[in-house]
Amino acid sequence: MVNSPESPRQNQRQELDLTSLSASGGEPVQWLISEAPVPYPDAVAAMEARVAAIAAGESPELVWLLEHPPLYTSGTSGKESDLLDARFPTFATGRGGQLTYHGPGQRVAYVMLDLKRRRPDVRAYVAGLEELILRTLAAFNVRGERREDRVGVWVRRPDKGTDHEDKIAAIGVRLKRWVSFHGIAINVEPELSHFSGIVPCGVADPRYGVTSLVDLGQLVTMADVDIALRQAFEELFGPTTALVPEAAV
Repeated sequence: MVNSPESPRQNQRQELDLTSLSASGGEPVQWLISEAPVPYPDAVAAMEARVAAIAAGESPELVWLLEHPPLYTSGTSGKESDLLDARFPTFATGRGGQLTYHGPGQRVAYVMLDLKRRRPDVRAYVAGLEELILRTLAAFNVRGERREDRVGVWVRRPDKGTDHEDKIAAIGVRLKRWVSFHGIAINVEPELSHFSGIVPCGVADPRYGVTSLVDLGQLVTMADVDIALRQAFEELFGPTTALVPEAAV
């Protein structure tokens, strides 16, 4: 699942009890899919409001699946030098990580969970999101792997050369009063050339690129990925209940 059987990063993840991420009792996590692309500032404002409501006990937890128009975001570790070509709007954001691209064909999942009710452990939560991605990819016979020195989820590309790997999914999270937001992004069928305007997540080594499920030959739709994602989420985090499309966040 990771670098090798003796990988320190693999052993570290195996020591974490991911079953503890499932909340006991309470309402199912609401599951919302937005059909139209959502502008990034609108998404952040909606997340901020929902996180405050969850923390106050006024709203249930939520997973929000969406796509953005083409844009770049810069996390708390972002560097101006990693923006190579500002062809799309760039937004500074409070999530962890560096520069990344969002756009059509990429499934973004904003995960808003009350970790006080689950497990107030950031490391375990991030490991849970990594596992969520790995299980989703596995549903399409794609083996994603974690790397100690590189964030996100990677796939080996021996067809491109020795030690070549491509990133297929990104993770960036933020917590407020132990409620999570931001989340993950899985490349289903985005325009991969759009990543060339940045140094994705600060990784400049030419052996490491970007890929997608379709680029790997998996002819899947966004709806296919959503089904696999929801199943994997319920295995790790517990039951969900679907909201009608475009319900208020």
